[in-house]
Amino acid sequence: MPNPGRMAVGLVLTGPDGSHHRAARRLPDTGCNNEAELTALLDGLQAAQQAGAQALRIYTDSHVLLEQLAPVPGRPPRPIVRLEPLFAQARQALQALGTVQLRWVPRRCNSEADALARAAVEALEV
Repeated sequence: MPNPGRMAVGLVLTGPDGSHHRAARRLPDTGCNNEAELTALLDGLQAAQQAGAQALRIYTDSHVLLEQLAPVPGRPPRPIVRLEPLFAQARQALQALGTVQLRWVPRRCNSEADALARAAVEALEV
């Protein structure tokens, strides 16, 4: 997929009982992969909050998300001005929830969410 280009999000929420909730949607605008990653995070946080989640472990293959939302102590992230409103929304949503851990995973370990997003961007039914 070209970057920037069409955007879609895919996410998988796994409950403490092992149940899965999958969601995907094509976004109306074009943008970069970081916008799509942030939008997927916001969608997932909203769904988790609606489900009453009080603790979350979030897996992402986006280094940018981790650098901006869970920076290494002593190494403040470089601001991404164009995306700052979305990052501010994400920070606020993360703070509104209880315990939240953000963890990086290789893309190959995030294949289900990636497949959902790819299907949505191609306007396939998911």
